[in-house]
Amino acid sequence: MAYKNDATGITEGREVTNGMILIDYKDRRPIYEQVIEKLQQMILCGALEPHSPMPSVRNLAMELSLNPNTIQRAYQALEHTGYIYTIKGKGSFVSELSAAADNKRREIEGELQKSIDKAMLSGITADELRQMVERCITASEREKL
Repeated sequence: MAYKNDATGITEGREVTNGMILIDYKDRRPIYEQVIEKLQQMILCGALEPHSPMPSVRNLAMELSLNPNTIQRAYQALEHTGYIYTIKGKGSFVSELSAAADNKRREIEGELQKSIDKAMLSGITADELRQMVERCITASEREKL
């Protein structure tokens, strides 16, 4: 896994997979949340395959120049949400994709529901919301190209 620290612009670590974890020290979110988000993305896009071993907490912490407690906290959150599982004495492994994908869909649906509620309380009609969502989908699809 290649890792990059945005604060220094230095790529450090060894190749384990095709993914990258980028830590942005200008981001207001805690570092462990950034690590969680990047690992979730890597799991969902298939960069980390089901049942493949996760880097050890110590190795990942060293490669990212982070405190091992930060990585441990991220791993605990990932395990709690079903993205990884731990086998005592063997380490952590990527869970089946379906469980992780279902959790992510529920999370996104909850965020979307909050945004819709907020929009409707602001006087935006259901038709206007549908048009906004269609524009957003179109913009996202263009970004992929």
